[in-house]
Order: sequence, then structure tokens, then C-alpha cells
Amino acid sequence: MSEQSPRPRKPGKPYRRPQKDPVRFLAFEALRAVDERDAYANLVLPPLLRKAREKGDFDARDAALATELVYGTLRKQGTYDAIIASCVDRPLREVDPPVLDVLSLGVHQLLGTRIPTHAAVSASVELARVVLGDGRAKFVNAVLRKVAQDDLDTWIERVAPPYDDDPEDNLAIVHSHPRWVVSALWDSLGGGRAGIEDLLEADNERPEVTLVARPGRSTTEELLREEAAVPGRWSPYAVRLSEGGEPGAVAAVKEGRAGVQDEGSQLVALALANAPLDGPDEKWLDGCAGPGGKAALLAAVAAERGAMLLASEKAPHRAGLVAKSLAGNPGPYQVIAADGTRPPWRPGSFDRVLMDVPCTGLGALRRRPEARWRRRPEDLEGFAPLQRDLLRTALESVRVGGVVGYATCSPHLAETRAVVDDLLKQFPHTELIDARPLLPDVPALGAGPDVQLWPHLHGTDAMYLALIRRTG
Repeated sequence: MSEQSPRPRKPGKPYRRPQKDPVRFLAFEALRAVDERDAYANLVLPPLLRKAREKGDFDARDAALATELVYGTLRKQGTYDAIIASCVDRPLREVDPPVLDVLSLGVHQLLGTRIPTHAAVSASVELARVVLGDGRAKFVNAVLRKVAQDDLDTWIERVAPPYDDDPEDNLAIVHSHPRWVVSALWDSLGGGRAGIEDLLEADNERPEVTLVARPGRSTTEELLREEAAVPGRWSPYAVRLSEGGEPGAVAAVKEGRAGVQDEGSQLVALALANAPLDGPDEKWLDGCAGPGGKAALLAAVAAERGAMLLASEKAPHRAGLVAKSLAGNPGPYQVIAADGTRPPWRPGSFDRVLMDVPCTGLGALRRRPEARWRRRPEDLEGFAPLQRDLLRTALESVRVGGVVGYATCSPHLAETRAVVDDLLKQFPHTELIDARPLLPDVPALGAGPDVQLWPHLHGTDAMYLALIRRTG
């Protein structure tokens, strides 16, 4: 719908052009890209911020506010949608998406920030005048004035069903997750209200930036000299940047000697690298290597031991990212673009194999909050055959006595234990290795032998790992 031209003004009331607020306009642009192009905010926002800084429109405080508006709105979208729905006289699906984006930005300023009420409403209405026109700006104004009458807790009490009547729907609205995701996560945790609420709250918190010092190329001591740097919790190669730390400004990151990598991802790679095996330890495979974080860490550890890594990735552009991550590795490695379900290597070629399979990504909702609204339960059916085929390839690719690591960035049982159990039945000459001792000092790892990490317990993405030894 095109912007409406302003209505004729009464004598004595000249038309005032809307004033473009660079911060809120940028936040709106980012949300539109997420909505229209299925873009990810963590990929869209940095270039928008960089362009704004280059034009001189932004300082550090502006960038921080724009970032909070985008991510805060995306994280709380489900809650805000329920509130907005109670303030309009039509189903939300009949509200134009750009209008809904402006409303959501306004609601977040009203209910999720310390911005004064009058400033939040007036700034949102001014944004609406710029991007929607005067007519729809009046609609935005009317809705936000209704929202401004109560605080977030009061609104949630009004729009969410009581927990005792419908626990899953209550949690879905209170913590802004789709109901089916709440149900799946609850099943994976094994029940209990406290655990699921802690997890959903952790999903809505901004994650710290975690760096990895790639062995032989950088050290944690070097990274800890950076401003705002503190040691990682679990990985010996991890360094965390407290709020405000900019990884792109770290010399070792710019030079490829270190990288940005969640600590859970580091732990998965290191557990495979340190798993006990029988026989030689010379050839390693990362069978789903893109975009290259785990491959870079594995290749560096392999180099220290005189082993080589083959990094395989189906998509050529992602294989290019892997090659970039591994460039400069101190030991031998190779990167190829190949379909892991139809591998070009011979069976039994490798001593260690990592297969970090494509999945729903429900374990990384802190980093990609918009993913929770894109995924559907039926997506599991699409991933299931591929996940099983890739684990089958991994088990065929490892030699007798070697070890396979099956990993996902999803805690959904259909993507974790169900896949592993199915393949173990097809490969009777295999055994699960207890992965817990390979994550030393990490608490709350469950009954084993597989491992599930959690944002609320470990401060990591919800990575899953099963280690399997080929026995025959």
C-alpha cells in the first residue's frame, strides 16, 4: 500500500513534514528485511549500522539503541503480538506487516525499555508518518496510546491464559515462544516448571560474544589483553567479551588467528578431538563443515598432533567460508565442496568424524530470535531423513576403532536421541561413548552417555553431542 498523501489542513495549521529519526528508521529497515526477505538480524544489522556510522548519522549510543530496538522487538514478538491483537479491531493477519513492525517497535519502547511514555509514542508516530503516511500514523497513535495505559506485567496478566488452565500457552505468551517450541523444549528438559521457565528466559537474553583462540595461531592470554575480555567458562580456548566488546576490532580475529565461536560449539569439537580411540589418529573429517568454526578449531588441534583434517561442505559458497576460516592453519588440511550423503571418499577412511548436521536451530534462539517464528513443526520431517543419512555416512566413513561425533544445535528429541537410536540399530557394531568426562568441570550434563548443553545452565547454545565408536 502506498503512503497516503496528507489531508488538507485547516487554515492556520500548516502541514509539518515528518522528521526522520535515523535510529528508529534503521531499526524499521532491519525488521522489514527480516520480514520480507527472511533475513537474519545478525547479518542485516551490522552493515546498516556501519553505513549509518560512515554517513555520520550514528554514534555508539545510537547504535546500541538501534540494536536493542531490533533484537528486543524480535525476541518479544509473540508477547507484543498478543498485546497488539487485544488493542485492534481486526485479526493481526489483516494488519499490513509494515504497520505491525512500527507498532511492535513502539510497544517495545513502551513496555521493554526505559524510554518515557510520551517519547516512545511520539517517536513511533513520527516514524509511522515517515514510512506509512499520515493516515496510518493515526492508527499507530491510537493503538500505542491504548498500550501505554498499562505496564508489561498487567498486559501479560490480561492476554495470557492462567498457567493452571493452559501451561504451554501461558509460557508461550509470557516468554514469547511459539507454543510448539515450548512443548518441544519442555519434553527435552524432562519436565518441571522451573527448568522450562529458566530456559525460555535465557533464550530472551542477549548472549555474550565468545571468542576462540585457535591453537598454534593465538592464545587466550593474547585475547585477554583486549578491553572487556574475560576468560571463558568451560573451553580452554574461550574468551568472552563483556557488553560493548567489539570482536571485529580484535587483531587476532581480523587476522583469522582467532574467531567468534559459541563455547558450546567449542566443547563439541574438543570432545570429539579428545575422545579415546583404538589405533592410529591421523585423519579427521568434518562432514558438514560450513561455515567453518568447528572445522577451524579441529584443524588447529589436529595440526598439534600431526593429524590432518578434511573439511567437507555441500554448498560451494559455504565451503568458501570454511576455506577462509582455515586459511593459515599450521598443519595440513583440505576443504572440498561435496554432498555428505554421497561422499567422494572411501568407507573407513577416517579416525575421527564430526557430523554437525543441519537442524531447526532451536538451540540458538538467543542469537537468532527470529528463527523461532519461522520454524514449523513440519520442518522436523524435512530434516529427519537428511540427519539420518549424514550420520549413516559418518558411521560408514570412520574406521573400526574410530569415533564419530553427531552434533546438532537443537535440543529437540526428534533431532537428537531419536536419530542416534535409529542409526545404532542399523549399525550393530557400534557403541556409545560417555561424552561427559570429555567436558571436564562442566556441570549438569545429565545421565549420559550423550550430552545436552543449555543456555540457562551453561551459558551456551543448546548444543547436543553423541559420541559413537565403531567396533566392527
